[in-house]
Amino acid sequence: MQTPAWRAHYDATQDIPEVTSDDIVWADGVIFSVPSRFGVMAAQLKQFIDTQGGIWANGDTVNKVVSGMTSAQNAHGGQEATLLSLYIQMMHWGAIIAAPGYSEAEYTTAGGNPYGTSVTIDDNGNMIEDVEEAVKRQARHVVDIASRVNG
Repeated sequence: MQTPAWRAHYDATQDIPEVTSDDIVWADGVIFSVPSRFGVMAAQLKQFIDTQGGIWANGDTVNKVVSGMTSAQNAHGGQEATLLSLYIQMMHWGAIIAAPGYSEAEYTTAGGNPYGTSVTIDDNGNMIEDVEEAVKRQARHVVDIASRVNG
């Protein structure tokens, strides 16, 4: 890897376990954090979703509560479209999409879209907007809906 920031990220995260199909099955709710690539989800996530045909065919994704968050390097860099591309896949799963809407003020200031928390990243990899409260609220939203669905 020639880019120092990519190398640093790789080195810092190489021991973090990757999600598996089993994780999708056992979880009551799933929050995808999706980098925006020209207004669609990153190819790596799309590839992962495409490999979930077995659990989809078994019905293990039906009524799964899902939500998405995203980031891009420029404001209005396709964050809304990225989340919509994720949610199209989730509709095929038969999942329940737990988008936050404009239910809390934190969502408006954190990327300003109703589909999920989004943040702009500067040239040094720093988040421009303060999204911590929006992320926490969206996570609580998913947990709340998942607990209602799964009793």
